[in-house]
Amino acid sequence: MLSENLQSAFNNQINAEIYSSYLYYSIANFYEEKGLHGFASWFKAQAKEELDHADKFSTYLHDQNAKVILKDIPKPKAEFADFKEPLTLQLAHEKKVTSAIFNLYSAAKEEKDYFTESFIKIFIDEQFEEEKTAQDLLTRYEIFCLNSKDIYEFSEKLGERK
Repeated sequence: MLSENLQSAFNNQINAEIYSSYLYYSIANFYEEKGLHGFASWFKAQAKEELDHADKFSTYLHDQNAKVILKDIPKPKAEFADFKEPLTLQLAHEKKVTSAIFNLYSAAKEEKDYFTESFIKIFIDEQFEEEKTAQDLLTRYEIFCLNSKDIYEFSEKLGERK
């Protein structure tokens, strides 16, 4: 059975993953409303992925006979100054999630909960990829999106994600 400290940390992480989904869905809607359907599609896929993460954390709690406690989800930002701002926000947000995952791992390590450590390592690897992808998107935007045509073409490329 998980300690109360780890149960609380897992529930906080579930909340953070659901917020991530909410944020990315908000970003998807921003891009959709601006006619950038590829960006919208990419962020909708991200939103679904974040809900999958929340589900994995929930399943782990259930497997440990612990209770999932859902909390209020704050309203995410929905309006942005330009097309780059959501990409910058995504990178900052992924870094924040990485920090929370590291804290969860540290708590498990401190409590010598090896099962939980092993479970969380999967998300550490996942966060490395999430941060890299967010940084790559931002970098590619900054380098290649010099005008409306470039932004449209980049959006179309992002729309190829399945």
